[in-house]
Amino acid sequence: MATSMLDSLMSLVTPQIAGSLASRLGESEGAVKNGLTASSASLLSALANRSGDTGFLSQILGLLNGPGASGLLGSLAGMASGGGASELGSKLLSMALGSQQSAATDLIARAAGVKGSSASGLLSMAAPLVLGFLGKRVSEGSLSAGSLGKLLSAEVPSLQSSLPSGFGGILSSLSVSSASAAHASEEKSGGWLWSVLAGLALLAGLYWFFSGGAPPVKDVAQDAASKAAQTATQATSSVTGAAKSAWAALGEFFKRKLPNGIELNIPRLGVENKLVDFIEDGGKMVDKTTWFDFDRLLFDTGSATLQSASQEQLGNIAAILKAFPKVKIKLGGYTDNVGDAAANMKLSADRANNVMAELVKLGVESGRLSAEGYGDQHPAADNTTEEGRQKNRRIAMRVTEK
Repeated sequence: MATSMLDSLMSLVTPQIAGSLASRLGESEGAVKNGLTASSASLLSALANRSGDTGFLSQILGLLNGPGASGLLGSLAGMASGGGASELGSKLLSMALGSQQSAATDLIARAAGVKGSSASGLLSMAAPLVLGFLGKRVSEGSLSAGSLGKLLSAEVPSLQSSLPSGFGGILSSLSVSSASAAHASEEKSGGWLWSVLAGLALLAGLYWFFSGGAPPVKDVAQDAASKAAQTATQATSSVTGAAKSAWAALGEFFKRKLPNGIELNIPRLGVENKLVDFIEDGGKMVDKTTWFDFDRLLFDTGSATLQSASQEQLGNIAAILKAFPKVKIKLGGYTDNVGDAAANMKLSADRANNVMAELVKLGVESGRLSAEGYGDQHPAADNTTEEGRQKNRRIAMRVTEK
């Protein structure tokens, strides 16, 4: 049986490298090896997850062919003993995992039984390891973006058993961000459909005119419009379903009891848990820079209308505010920088105001809430990438009193 890419990659982790990492991180060598295996499998799977995206793979090839890539394998021992992280490795982590890097680190920590900080170190070590290994394959023969994609996708079956539990949710989330082309693609797809409708209507009108107003033409136009509208609805449903699957990356659900006895069923990495932690921590002071991003809200494409799937998180936030009656929050709406700035500002404000209105409907006093739209101001990530733009389109909240 041919040796898998992961096995070949892990054979490069010498006892010296494992020992140095274990000593530096304060973990056992066995846990370090397990963590490196899970980290490497996660990175390879994230890359294979986009094996059909030639643009993305071309960027990866750019890293592999760039300066410094050829010497990565020879630098592993130095990095393991504390010689500093690899800049190329950091780029790979950002490209492969995007905004899901923190969630991946948490899953790796649980899978390997190590501290979160150790898992972060192991993931940072796995990145140059993966890059160095793939760089060696590139140097041994000319690889195009297409052949690199085939090479990675062929490894998917052998990676499954080494992935940390729950990593499939992260892959789903990454698929959403890369396949949807995020907000821009949603807007463009809607515009495209209405352009088609307009074209069909024009053709139908011309046909009707030249045929003397034959009644069947109207039926044809209505049927075409109906089918196009149905296609739009199906597309929206598909995006919504994909977004829901991405929520799995927020970790397992658990019961958290509030001071008033209400018990919430929430994900460990979700915004509800983070908000309660902040409110209950007496050492965390209210400031103007600590914002918490909602992570399970869905809006209709290009509008401020909340979808019904958002009600669970809105209900949880309302319950938290009721349990802590002194707490006041400000809601902020944000967009990426695609499209008209004025339209983005209005959309961001409308969405923030609608979230506030929903919380009021759920029993939160309006005087405890405020909302503002910021458009493409205060980006949380780089707008030049799909992942960055997706992260920038958000509703966030800040505690103003507690």
